[in-house]
Order: sequence, then structure tokens, then C-alpha cells
Amino acid sequence: MKKLIYILFIITMLASCTSHQNRQKQSFETAGSGKIVVYQVFTRLFGNTDTINKPWGTIEENGVGKFNDFTEKALKEIKSMGVSHIWYTGIPHHATVTDYTQYGISNDDPDVVKGRAGSPYAVKDYYQVDPDMAVDPAKRMEEFEALIQRTHQQGMKVIIDIVPNHVARHYQGLNNPEGVSDFGADDDTSLVYARNNNFYYIPGKAFSVPAPKDGYKPLGGSKHPLADGKFDENPAKWTGNGSRLAQPNFYDWYETVKVNYGVRPDGEYDFDTLPDSYKSKTYKEHYAFWKEKEVPDSWIKFRDIALFWMDKGVDGFRYDMAEMVPVEFWSFLNSSVKIKNPEAFLLAEVYQPDLYRDYIHKGKMDYLYDKVDLYDTLKHIMQGHGSTDNIAPILHKLADIEHHMLHFLENHDEQRIASPEFAGDAKKGMPAMVVSATLSTSPTMLYFGQEVGEPGAENAGFGAPSRTSIFDYIGVPHHQRWMNKGKFDGGQLNDEEKKLRSFYKRLLSFTANSEALMGHYADIHSFNRSRTDDYTDKVYSFVRWNNKEKLIIVSNFSAANSFAFELQIPADIMGKMEVTDGNFIAADQLFGKKTTSLNVKDGLGTIDIQLAPLQSYIFKIKSN
Repeated sequence: MKKLIYILFIITMLASCTSHQNRQKQSFETAGSGKIVVYQVFTRLFGNTDTINKPWGTIEENGVGKFNDFTEKALKEIKSMGVSHIWYTGIPHHATVTDYTQYGISNDDPDVVKGRAGSPYAVKDYYQVDPDMAVDPAKRMEEFEALIQRTHQQGMKVIIDIVPNHVARHYQGLNNPEGVSDFGADDDTSLVYARNNNFYYIPGKAFSVPAPKDGYKPLGGSKHPLADGKFDENPAKWTGNGSRLAQPNFYDWYETVKVNYGVRPDGEYDFDTLPDSYKSKTYKEHYAFWKEKEVPDSWIKFRDIALFWMDKGVDGFRYDMAEMVPVEFWSFLNSSVKIKNPEAFLLAEVYQPDLYRDYIHKGKMDYLYDKVDLYDTLKHIMQGHGSTDNIAPILHKLADIEHHMLHFLENHDEQRIASPEFAGDAKKGMPAMVVSATLSTSPTMLYFGQEVGEPGAENAGFGAPSRTSIFDYIGVPHHQRWMNKGKFDGGQLNDEEKKLRSFYKRLLSFTANSEALMGHYADIHSFNRSRTDDYTDKVYSFVRWNNKEKLIIVSNFSAANSFAFELQIPADIMGKMEVTDGNFIAADQLFGKKTTSLNVKDGLGTIDIQLAPLQSYIFKIKSN
């Protein structure tokens, strides 16, 4: 029965492979370059050398990184990992408890700020950068513009966040361009909803701070003149995650307010909808669709914000919680962005698979997080209770949009691989990263500190360890050892951390230069699972190729067991790879030390594999 099930599965996957190959041949065969590699960095933490790490520590106690910490040396080291794009997380000015009143910035109330530094997703002023990261806060925009220039000089592009679904509860645009009114400034607050209101209101009710849970106290109980359990907002506004209560729940996004995009409280749209035919139309046609139409005021405000940052030299955006904003708005915004810069990089946070294709085709997104399918599957495998049998069906499911699904193993929202709550050992991420980075033509993302095994163990204040804090001032110990007090040479890393970083550097540099990874894919895992018990569901294998490069990729996810087996590649796949009968050298591209033989007889390819725990190979086929 097991054999029959696998044979049927193989037939399905091979059919998928052929369809997938045809699509890839049309889109990427002549690309002439490797994959996009995105390096996400939490900007205010990157350059911090302070190691006190006091819970709820102030900026003076725990320190903070600056734009200027991204020196030419630092950027060169990032670039050396094959990085093409840097996502500088937390750039727009967000609510914070740190006092910047001497620069004309109003204080924020700790009762509606998460952490002492504040969440980067509670933006307070979209036309300015966060003052924490400037050596001279009065010149903070100039310092960020210089960082953009330095990044470009190293051959990398700049991505920043835009958070259209919500803004800080105390939004105050002090730097609006001439003629730009502030969010909510022209709202009719007597109404729950109006098409051109920027916010939703609860008339007749004042906002109440959520009742604390689990002993929570703002700033950990430290004294602060505004920490009194009150915040003046009358009438109350809907909360960022959609709560319509004047007193939201403690676990709601109570530090933010939801932006109105012309969606009535009953869910009806108060704007023109896109015909289904626009799924196949270009961004220019989308732009033309909206050009003569009246749209809600919030649409215009966020379009102008995006274009403002593009004028500063920003090359693209990561859109927070894009699925909470109507797809028609994204058509409007992204077509405007692409008209200005057709090469702009547009990445969206969408977690509902049934929405993926609408946000890509109608919303004109370039890339979406592949969290629900690939990330979650790989996480389960790394934790020891998942099966590699579940990987191949993901490629089948997403074959038509696989290029648009960005792959990652860490980001600011997710647990660190090395944390006990995830895998407890950074090395367990190595086979998963090989698979994640080479499985498809999609971009790969690396979160700063991942490459040196950062465990996110610090108790920073708001929230719990396992994730590096985005709410408080904190040092990032493993990353700091690589940073080595601004030398950026890894001088303080231990041997295991150096090996891990070398692995990431080798892998990602290879993916950035491999043409095969922008070519065809075929599953061979299912075929090998059906023919021998020596090949288990802790191993995964597949092939990638184009007309210049042929790759065989195999990984062992087990941290305890070695495996030895004869890996077979079916004749029909060998034929598609245009590998004829004979003996070929198979040379590992990860570390360059392993060379073996690929034997092809009657079309069937065979290669002897010996895998140590957590070991991977990327074999490149060469002629004898």
C-alpha cells in the first residue's frame, strides 16, 4: 500500500514539475543572474555596542544603534553574503517614551506605547525618520539620506516599511509637505464612518486604556508623569486590529488606530472595484483604471507617502499586514509606485493563502511571505515533529506563483531558530536554509543575527524572550560579537558562530550567482521515498537546472542520525535536464570539498550519498 501511495504521488508531482518547468522557461530562463537576497535588519539595534541589557532600560542605560553605524565596512560585509536588498526595519518616526521635546516632538503616553522604545509599527509621523537612530536628531533625515547613498554605493537597494492599516494612537505629522493635511485633521468625528474620514470613531465614548493582564505595568512600573492609566481621546477611535470597543482588550493593538480605506462598518466597499479581467493586466493599465476615479482620502495620503520616500532614494517597501487593507487600494498604490520606478521591490505581509493570487495579480504585489506553507512546514521539521514529505506538495500548490513567495526562516515577528522555544540550536536551521534558499526562484530573506545563531534570549521589557525585541532598547549579543565594536570582522565570535556565518555566506552567495536556481525544478524526494527505507522523511532532495547549470540538492534534517543511500533521478527528469548516459563529476558547491560521481545508465541517474547529521550538499554536475 505504501508503495502504491508513493507511486501515485510521484505521477502527480512529475506532472506538476512539467507544468512548473514550462512556466519557468517562459519567465526566468534568460534571466542571466541568480536569486534576490534580502537582509532584514532592525535598524536601531544593529549598531548598538552596549551590553547592559537592563529590562525596560532607557536609551542611556541600554544604548541604541545609529544610521552612521552602517559604515562602508559593515555594508561591504553584508553585501559579501550575496545580499541585493537591505530592509531597514523601523525607519518612519514611531511613538516612543524617550523624550525628544527639545526637537519639537511631543511626548508619547506610556499607557499607549508598547515598550520603552516603542513599536516601529505605531508610526507617529510618516514624513520623518525615527530620532533614536540619528547622532543629531535635528538632522535625522539627512543622516538617513546618507545611509541610502552608502547602501547604493555598495550595490544594494533600500527597502523600508509602510504600515497602511494603522497609525500610532497619537499621530502627529510635524513634517508634512506643503498642502498635505494630517491624518484625521479633516475628519467628521461625529460619525462612525465617512468615506473620506481617515479613521473610524465611536461617537459619545472616550477611549479607555485596556485593563492590564499578567501583572503588566507600563515601563515595568517605572515612574513616569504620563503613566497614569489614562489617555485623552474623545471620541474613541477603532483600534488597529479592528476592535470597535472604546476600551480595547490588552491583547489588541491598542497602541494604534485603524485607518479607513472606504470600507463601511458592514464591510461594503465605498469605491470602485476592479473587474476580474485586471488580474492579467499590467501596472500601467491599473494606473490608467484609477487615474480619473475619485478614491478615499486615505488612499491619496498613503500614495503620497510612498512617492515621498521614493524621492528620497528608497527602492521599495515592505507592507505590514497588507491583507487588512482592500486589494483595490494596493492596485492604486502599487501601480503609482511602479509608474515612478518599474523596478521597485514590493513585499507584502499576507497570511491567508486564498488571498495570495488576488494580492499578486490584482494588488500588483511583487512578493508575499511564504509563512503559512513553507516556513511553518520547515519549522515543524526543525523541531523534530514534521516530515519532509510535506515539502513537495507546497511547490505543487504554489507552482503558478512560486516566484512571488518570499522565503525566510526568521524575521522580527518570528522566534529565533536558536531559542529553546523554536529549535534550541542554530545549526538545526542549516538544512532548512538550504532548502528554503534553493527550492524555487523566489527571493530569500535573512534576519540580522540569524547568521551567527542569535537566540533572542534577552528580557528586554515588553514581551517575552525568543524573539529579539522590537519594542525596547537592547543589545543583540551574538550579533555584537560579529560587529566587534564597529570593526565588523567577527573578531569576538566563537568557532561555532564563525562556522555558521561562513555557511550562510557560502550558501547565499551561491544562490545570488546561480542561474540554475532561476530555472527549472523537479522533485526527486517522492521517487526515492518509494524505493528504499534507507531514505527517510528526515531527508529531502530535488534538482534545479537551466541550459548552463545542473544541480542536485540533498539535505539531512536529523540532528542525531547519519544516512547512506543511493539517490536516484528518474530517466524522464534526466532527459529534461539534458544529461545523457555516462559518468559525470558531481562537485559540492557549499564547501567545495566533496566530489562524487553521477552515473547515468539507460537514462536513470544514480549517485551515492552519505549525509552526516544536519548536512547538506549542492552538487553541480560536470563532465568528466
